[in-house]
Order: sequence, then C-alpha cells, then structure tokens
Amino acid sequence: MQRTAGKELALAPLQDWGEETQDGAVYSVSLRRQRSQRLSPGEGPRDSQAPNPNADAFLHYRTSKVRALRAAHLERLVWELVSGDRQQDPGFVPAFLATHRAFVPTARLLGLLLPPPPPPLPPWVEIKKTEGQDLSFNKNLRAVVSVLGSWLRDHPQDFWDPPAHSDLGSVRTFLGWAAPLGTEALEAEKLLGDFLEQAEQEQEEEEQRQARAGPPGTAQSRSPDSREGCLEEEEGLVQDCPELLNFSVDEVAEQLTLMDAELFSRVRPCECLGSVWSQRDRPGAAGIAPTVRATVTQFNTVTGCVLGSVLGEPGLAAPQRAQRLEKWIRIAQRCRELRNFSSLRAILSALQSNPIYRLKSSWGAVSREPLSTFRKLSQIFSDENNHLSSREILSQEEATEGPQEEDTSPGSLPSKLPPGPVPYLGTFLTDLVMLDTALPDMLEGDLINFEKRRKEWEILARIQQLQRRCRSYCLSPRPPILDALRAQRQLSEEQSYRISRVIEPPAASCPSSPRVRRRISLTKRLSAKLSRERGSSPGGSPGDPSSPTSSLSPGSPPSSPRTRDPPPGSPPASPGLQGPSTKLTSQDKAPSVVQRALQKHNVAQPGARDYQLFQVLPGGRELLIPDNANVFYAMSPAAPGDFVLRQKEEAQHTTSVSPT
Repeated sequence: MQRTAGKELALAPLQDWGEETQDGAVYSVSLRRQRSQRLSPGEGPRDSQAPNPNADAFLHYRTSKVRALRAAHLERLVWELVSGDRQQDPGFVPAFLATHRAFVPTARLLGLLLPPPPPPLPPWVEIKKTEGQDLSFNKNLRAVVSVLGSWLRDHPQDFWDPPAHSDLGSVRTFLGWAAPLGTEALEAEKLLGDFLEQAEQEQEEEEQRQARAGPPGTAQSRSPDSREGCLEEEEGLVQDCPELLNFSVDEVAEQLTLMDAELFSRVRPCECLGSVWSQRDRPGAAGIAPTVRATVTQFNTVTGCVLGSVLGEPGLAAPQRAQRLEKWIRIAQRCRELRNFSSLRAILSALQSNPIYRLKSSWGAVSREPLSTFRKLSQIFSDENNHLSSREILSQEEATEGPQEEDTSPGSLPSKLPPGPVPYLGTFLTDLVMLDTALPDMLEGDLINFEKRRKEWEILARIQQLQRRCRSYCLSPRPPILDALRAQRQLSEEQSYRISRVIEPPAASCPSSPRVRRRISLTKRLSAKLSRERGSSPGGSPGDPSSPTSSLSPGSPPSSPRTRDPPPGSPPASPGLQGPSTKLTSQDKAPSVVQRALQKHNVAQPGARDYQLFQVLPGGRELLIPDNANVFYAMSPAAPGDFVLRQKEEAQHTTSVSPT
C-alpha cells in the first residue's frame, strides 16, 4: 500500500500481548511497532547516495517482540542482570540496583554476582583456550564489571559498612584482577577513600559535641515539661540569640531552601521504599533510613519554629501576633517562589495546626491580602483526588527549564530563574508505602514479584531526577540565621495547646480563622469513642478538650486538628464516651487500633476481639472497618477522624456521635 510521506497509521506503538514462562521465570510480552521508510519502487540506493526528500515514499512498519521479566527466583534475576538483553529491557538493571535491598542484602547479592578469582598458575604451565570460550568468558566478565560500575556510581551507599567495608573490599578484589585498569576499579578506590574520610569527619564531630556538652551531670538545664520550664515558656523569656523573624523574608526563605535542598539531595532513594520506611517505628529500628529521618526532622523543626514564634509570648496583643502570622505567610509565599515545597508545607501545617488555627483575635487582625495568599497556598496541598493539585504543580515545576551549568560562565551572577524544585518528600513516601501494601513481594511458586519493583523504581527514578535539579541551587549559608533557626523555642504538642488556651480561652469562637480545607497526612489521629451504656464522659466536657490533637511524627507533618473549640450555640455532642486521641499510622491494622483504644478506656484486653470499629461519616452514617483491614487506607479521607467502638453482640442501635 503506497502512501505519501509523513502520514502514519494511528496505531499504538506498543501493544500488550501476554505472558511467557521460561526456565521458571515469567515474562510479560509486548509487540512494538517501529516505522521504517522505504523508497518508491524503481528507486534504489544506486541512483543516489542521499535520499531525495521530494521523492514518493511509502511507510513500512516492522513489528518486534519485546520481553520484560515480571517474576523469577533470585538466581534467575541475577542471571538476567548479567546475561539479559539490555536493548529489549533497558530498565531492568537500574530497577534491580535501586530496589534490590527489599529482597536481598548486598553481601548475598555480591556472592551470587561475583565469580571466584582464577587460581594462580605456575609459570611453566600454559592453558590453551579456544577463541569462542575466551570471548564468552570475557563477555560475562564485561557484563559483571559494567553492572558494578553502575552500582558504584548510582548507589554508593549500598557499600557503606564501617569500619571494614567488607562488601566494597570484595568488589575491589574482583575488579583488581578482572579490570585492574578500568574506570570501575578507580571508582571503587575513590569510594573507599571517601568512606574513610567520612568516618574521620563523623568522629571529629562527635568529639566536638562531647567537648561542648562537658562531663556528664554538669548541665543543669530545665526540662521543658517541668514546672519551671513551663513558666519560662508562658512568660515568654527573652533569648540571647536574635529572633528568627528579625531577619527579612527573603533571607529566612532562602536559608530554609538551602537546608531543604541539601538534605533532599542526600536522601538515599532505597530508604524511601515502603518495605524499609514502614519499619521505622518498630523496636530497635532507630537507625533505619537516617537520610529520610533527617528530612523529617527538618520539616518538624520548621513547624516548631512557626509554633514557637507565634505562641512563644502569650502577652502579645492580637495585632502584634497577627504581624507574626503575616510574616510567616510571606515567608511561605517566598518559599513557593523558590519552588521549595517542603518548607512551604511545613509552614502551612503549623499555621493550620489547632493551637494557631483557633486564635480568633489574631486571625481577625490579619490583613486581607496575606489572608488571601494563605488560602491560595493552602489549596496547593488539598487532599482531593489523592493530592492531585500538589502533584500537578510539582510536575509543572519539573517541566520548567532551570539554569544550565554550561550557560553560566565562572564568576557570573546566577540566573534569576531558581532551580529545583524541592519536593515534599512525604508524598513519595505515601505512594511507596501504599504500593508496598497493595502488591505482594512474592508470587505463586516463591517467585520474586519484580513487576512491583519496576513500579517502585518509577517513583525512585523521579526522586533521583529531582535530586539532580536540587544540586544547582546557588544559595550561600548565613550562620546568624541558621543559629537563630536552631535556637528557636520548640514547644511540645501539649505546651503549644496550653499556651494557645492561655492566649485565648476555649470559650471564644473562631469565625475569623481562615477557612481552608483540612488535609489528612501520613500519620493521622482518630478520636476513638467507645459505644457503651454509659452516656457521659468521666472527665471534661464536650468542646473543652484537655489535650491537643495535632501530631508530629516521622514521615509526616503535623496532622490537621480534628478537635476544635465549638462555637457558641452549637449543639452538644451526642451521648458517648469521649476517648483520648489515638495516633494512627499507615501500618496499623484494625485489631491493634481497637486494642489501643480499649487500653485508653481501661477495658480488659481479652475483650478486644469482641469489638468492631466504625468510622463516623457525615449525615449520621457509619463505615465498618473490617477486622483485617489497614485502618489508614480503609477509612474515608473525606470524613473527620471520629470513630466508634461497638461490641459485636450488641443488638440495640447506639446513638451516633457527632464529630469533635
């Protein structure tokens, strides 16, 4: 069939065909359509050396079969790593190296990957090999050396094992006889030197830290939870260092961006995997994912700075406190201009937290323009459609071309267009945790589900791409601002809420607080209410909670407040037992949530299996959480975090409980 040049059939270039099984491995098969252009009949390459663009041509499509490994045993995966066709499946090697720690440790992988060294031969012995054997042997060696080169370059921290770094030693030994003069051997030697230098720096920093702290028992600092510490906080004692808000908006936002970009650039992508990050709260897991924990600590520090600066002096008048709110809003706006979504979300989370959000008089004194800016910024992190707004904005920022290094001559001023963006890492952590929860690690026949690792690699590859963009920020550290940031008063959850109640008693309503859509973060808090025959709570009246409901925990910003002071004239809460706030993480199943709630209500533990968990929905409806369900993902994100515990054998209908 002859067609004019430039017209193509509107067919998909890649079509799924099915699956194939070979040697115990499962492959997904696709058909790839590729276009090849031929000259019209009668013309040939002999007529001219170059094709004539004006000559008639027809389109010819060539269909090729493409296979991608979906599941296999570990040995088969290692074989594919060395002997697989990289042209057919170019994403296999990077996906394997980025996610292998989820199913095999580095030491065992090296044991399967590295061939043993050849034995030394006496000088008078000569081994004759055929040409084919020599080529095959060299081909396998070249493949292993190539994989090791990619591994050392893209994931050097996989070989960090102080003090001996035995895994790196095995790689150096292999490269010493397989490719002694190659770039891979030089990379291994350089990496060992970097590791030794890093260990020396850490030791020096630890010695300096101990020297500043002095001998044990000499420091007599007051605990922030002690009576004296609380008095100091509530009286707003003046600190020696300058206040953070004494610096300009640009200076504070740029220093926050500098710290966020450096911490995000150091994040090891493998620590973001759901199978790794989900273990952070287990006993003995304090050392898991240190680079991710560092970003979480920075996020919580920024949130604490906002809380401390706004609530730190209870004696301030409402207009003065409103000025502090306005300045933090301007800092947030400047972070948005710098494309720093991490500090932007931290500041907004603090401003939306219950201790600040409930301050009616202060918000009422905020000018209209900053208040409008605050509402617009809050819409970025709306939880609608799985945070679709923030995802789209981040994708748009990624597509924006930043300054190129080759375009900037030495000594010239940096471009005004900022690099980045610095993302909010919690979005990727949530996606990876949900992916790890939804897809199994192993398939039927004890096969490793490598299709799951490919999906994880798609997210990790995006993180790596963003890390490369973050390394081009041209910002210089300002020690006075950094010192003020570190010295900013950090209030605990309980202290923040208590000081907020001192500033404005809970009886006042909050009509002047900005109306922003509340969000649900990676760590939620639910208010468990035990449905019983008792109709009143033994302590505290509805609408006057004694403890805050905001939360700071690794991996998530402080969750939005679910408990607020009710406006005057609001209907009282329905009968039921007011339960204390319970922290809910993405790994909590229904039985553990029920057990913790019963513990707080002093109910015997053997009775935990006799209760069911219901989420209170708008309109008096309830959602039953199945016994084996993950509560974090089973609950409705559109409803408040209010739950009811009801005994399974109860036949009578219990009055629904209104949200608090």
